[in-house]
Amino acid sequence: MKQGLQTELSRLQNDLLELSHIGYDPESKGVFRLGFTEADMQARRWLIKKFEDEGFYARMDSAGNVIGSMQADANKPVVAMGSHIDSVPAGGMFDGTLGVLAGLECMRVLRDSGLDYQYPLEVYAFAEEEGRFGGMMGVQAITGELTPQWLENAHDASHIYLKDEMANCGLNAFDALTARLDPKHFRAFLELHIEQGPVLERIGKPIGVVEAISGVYKWLVRLIGKANHAGTAPMDMRSDAFMGLADFAHEIPRIINEEGSDKSRLTVGRVELKPGYAHTVPGEAEFTLVGRDTDPQTMRNLADACRRVLSSIARKHNLMFEFEQMSWLEPQAMSDEVIQAFCQQAERMELDYQVMPSGAGHDAQYMARITPTGMIFVPSVGGISHAPDEWTHWQDVHTGANLLLQTALKYAQGT
Repeated sequence: MKQGLQTELSRLQNDLLELSHIGYDPESKGVFRLGFTEADMQARRWLIKKFEDEGFYARMDSAGNVIGSMQADANKPVVAMGSHIDSVPAGGMFDGTLGVLAGLECMRVLRDSGLDYQYPLEVYAFAEEEGRFGGMMGVQAITGELTPQWLENAHDASHIYLKDEMANCGLNAFDALTARLDPKHFRAFLELHIEQGPVLERIGKPIGVVEAISGVYKWLVRLIGKANHAGTAPMDMRSDAFMGLADFAHEIPRIINEEGSDKSRLTVGRVELKPGYAHTVPGEAEFTLVGRDTDPQTMRNLADACRRVLSSIARKHNLMFEFEQMSWLEPQAMSDEVIQAFCQQAERMELDYQVMPSGAGHDAQYMARITPTGMIFVPSVGGISHAPDEWTHWQDVHTGANLLLQTALKYAQGT
């Protein structure tokens, strides 16, 4: 790789390892920083202190987003970087956090370089990206995509309401409506992220340049039958909610084959059977269903097919079917301008790269609606993410951070 201004890997390593201890669970060896839990808020306070200890300006806005800035009041559009620091249950140490802490490291390097720049850098740690309450609440607040109705009704799969959880953190959920920033505030948004898939490792390339982000919808589905005695209720006279769920799971490959594409995904990720007793026929099956694709019409086709199949299965097993759509995020293309900027810098640095889609949702898909936006991926070992054994080699972390730095520097200098 051609040498030039570089990030300092040891500082970035230390930041990533230090943050991984907040919310760490020794039993599962995973990170638990679910949105608006105490661990999540502790991580936000830690990040604010990190920025301030470096002499930067930092604040948490009314939506819980942490924003670190090179200048107290930028009078020119900013080159924004970032991602999120909340996690899924038993998550890994790189998902989201890499993009935030690499952004912090880029700010350090530019500060120490003595180079002139036209546009200052800013780093965003968006709140509640992992969709505990549906959607991506923090970046939706920044981009003006929140509504009072959504804030009133948003809840997680355990029926804990967003407004209540934010109140526990000393935040008023409806104040998030004031967090919107004028699109003119931004020159561009750049996000570094682990791939969370196996492609880069399989093809042996250190960098992925994202061309589009898959859309995603999340349902909370209920199949409601009749709880009954497991010994006395004849098999042909049951309204067994679990059998309905089992039949639907079996139909998923067919739905994708008929209505989807090679980029389609359907996942049943959480299941609760009620009353949940070994000697009782389940009277209710409640589960999450998440669908993804990079084409909006294909997403709608998948959703329609799931609705038809669930309705048919409910009739077959004498069940009632209902669902709540917790979120619907449309697919989003990345900016051609930023894609080209990443590719040009990768070629200048003699890095082999792959232009590719993202199967996972990211904050960048909302930022792309208001400013030129792009993403780069670094390889995930074994394609594993959202798990304690999520890992990316330090060399790849350094490569991705340096590409982020070089591209951010070009934007900051106005070139």
